[in-house]
Amino acid sequence: MNRLTVDSRRQMADLAAFAVVAEERSFTRAAARLGVSQSALSHALKALEERLGLRLLSRSTRSVSTTEAGERLLTQLRPALQSIDEAVASALQQRESPVGKIRLTTFKLAAMTVLWPMLPRFLEQHPGIEVELHVSDALVDIVAEGFDAGIRLADTVEKDMIAVPVGPAFRIITVAAPAYLQKHGSPREPDDLLSQRCLRYRLSSSGRLSGWRLSRGRRSAQLGVEGPLTSNDNDTLVQAALAGLGVVRVLDGLVAEHLQSGRLVQVLPQWVSPLPRLTLYHPSRRQMPPALQVLITALKAEAAVAAASA
Repeated sequence: MNRLTVDSRRQMADLAAFAVVAEERSFTRAAARLGVSQSALSHALKALEERLGLRLLSRSTRSVSTTEAGERLLTQLRPALQSIDEAVASALQQRESPVGKIRLTTFKLAAMTVLWPMLPRFLEQHPGIEVELHVSDALVDIVAEGFDAGIRLADTVEKDMIAVPVGPAFRIITVAAPAYLQKHGSPREPDDLLSQRCLRYRLSSSGRLSGWRLSRGRRSAQLGVEGPLTSNDNDTLVQAALAGLGVVRVLDGLVAEHLQSGRLVQVLPQWVSPLPRLTLYHPSRRQMPPALQVLITALKAEAAVAAASA
């Protein structure tokens, strides 16, 4: 990839200044338009003529006009300068109406509870933006994998990332189907779970089983439970609980509708595990794509509305 040198950047600036002087036919008016002093502009044009070995302007006490060589150069310059103006105008339009693709990684609960409620409206309001969504419970290095941003629980975000809270704090709760509890009894203390049929979650990222840690105020219990089914997919475990296969520990947001309908029942309701808030994170403020900034603004607005109505 070619890089502009200091000399080439200076020459581009001088050529643009030459075009303005030729258009205005006055150093005074051209200097005012460019926001520079008349003497600085005159010096720049003389230096350009010396570098090119051509006399581009005819100067008199009353007017400035292009020479034959200057007119030929101007004819070739105009299309290039027009292209630059159009490129700048396009960039400004993107700032006002951003376009482009946002590559975003998150896990299923965040996709359903934070993104989906606002995404259809967001994409309709911004037809120039495309969202590519990667959904996985495994943690992803967004820089190495080429993502613009991620949404995860705050405590899993690397310290060198720019982090923006965009969703609620969740809790891990214990649930089971009423038919299961009728058959096997309802746990009254955490240790009762040791004799229950527990549905366990295996982390995709590390391959280890997720521990069953229950909290109640300052008290806590860490349990090594057993059961008939282990999966790396929370939806599968929830479906197994609905089918009466056992007790499952799961994020409350994943089972809210089932609790409301009575298909699942919370057990040990005093023993829950609060989790940090959902957070959008990205590598740098300085190089943030305009489309991502618009998405962050929309997510923050959505979060504010949700908090106000809670």
